[in-house]
Amino acid sequence: MIMNSIRYVDQMNIDGKRILLRVDLNVPLKDGTVADDSRILAILPTVQYILENGGMPIICSHLDRPGGKRVPELSLKPVSERLSQLLGEKVVFVDEVIGPNVENVTSTMKQGSIVLLENLRFELGEENNDESFSRSLASLADAYVDDAFANAHRSHASNVGVTKYINDVGGGFLMRKELEALGGVLESPDRPLVVAIGGAKVSSKIDVIEHISQVADRLLLGGAMAFPFLRALGIDVGDHRADGEAAKKARQMLDERPDTLILPEDFAIDDHGRREVDVKNLPSNGNVLDIGSRTIDRFASELNTAGTIVWNGPMGKFEQEGFETGTRAVAEAIAQSSAYSLVGGGDTNAALERYSLMEQISYVSTGGGAFLQMLSGRGLPAVRALSIETIKA
Repeated sequence: MIMNSIRYVDQMNIDGKRILLRVDLNVPLKDGTVADDSRILAILPTVQYILENGGMPIICSHLDRPGGKRVPELSLKPVSERLSQLLGEKVVFVDEVIGPNVENVTSTMKQGSIVLLENLRFELGEENNDESFSRSLASLADAYVDDAFANAHRSHASNVGVTKYINDVGGGFLMRKELEALGGVLESPDRPLVVAIGGAKVSSKIDVIEHISQVADRLLLGGAMAFPFLRALGIDVGDHRADGEAAKKARQMLDERPDTLILPEDFAIDDHGRREVDVKNLPSNGNVLDIGSRTIDRFASELNTAGTIVWNGPMGKFEQEGFETGTRAVAEAIAQSSAYSLVGGGDTNAALERYSLMEQISYVSTGGGAFLQMLSGRGLPAVRALSIETIKA
């Protein structure tokens, strides 16, 4: 596995070195302050380790999508203030990413110093993986550590480009935890491996379903994920999203692994309130917002037998009153299971928070897109950039 060919920060000589530390501080802001600091808390062990071992962290991150423009509301300044509070140490915030001012601040750092650069995505060169921007960013430091798993599926300057210009590179502790959790599930799970996939973005998940169906013992499909499979079985799903290409792949999976795929038997539609209907009786314009009671019972039964559970994507529109039943039931079944459970995805994690079940999950990933891309069997560009083989090449 590629994760075995990566050095991590505790295997690097960082004493007296300036460390360019890429993290994910893409946190929600409200009224100029951090509304949720969970992503900041997640990277503290790596920051603290660098400080305790003589390194000088130059922290960089993106925040939202300013599109290469300076957007004051998306400045990382409030994040620097919260990071300083959590560390109990002064964090020097530089309101630029590259340039003479940044070079002056970083070149005069002393042991114990912490610097946070401005939002990477204020610079067009970040998302374009621009060579000149990558070189300028790399020139600030002696070594590089990537602890931003959630952004590892992107090929950007700060997580791929810079590694061409810094010889001493490695991963942070959060990166290691994420790769070990996902790698363990994909390579050597306790059986049965039961995977629950929901959500609305069929096109972005059909490849995930295709790959994970080859390693899972049971694959529970809820939300819009079920529609291509139902259509492939000849069931009229009306105008719901189930395009031809997705249905074609679904048909192939059903032919090859019919015992693996568990599809809904009923759904809940919005008919002036919650009304449950059999999958064979879906109204053409029915507003399908949740899985039904029979499906909930079947999914819960499968989850109760699991040795390992992976979950991504809600079972319906759980934010809407009357249609949280399926998502909540799946979340509770996973939380109550003795199986090792791995959960990832923004909406999925939000559901766990909503039902106060986060602490009952074995591992909650900080990644959404990266989590899915790894489940789909595709590599992560930022992880490849850290591998010893890539560096030597």
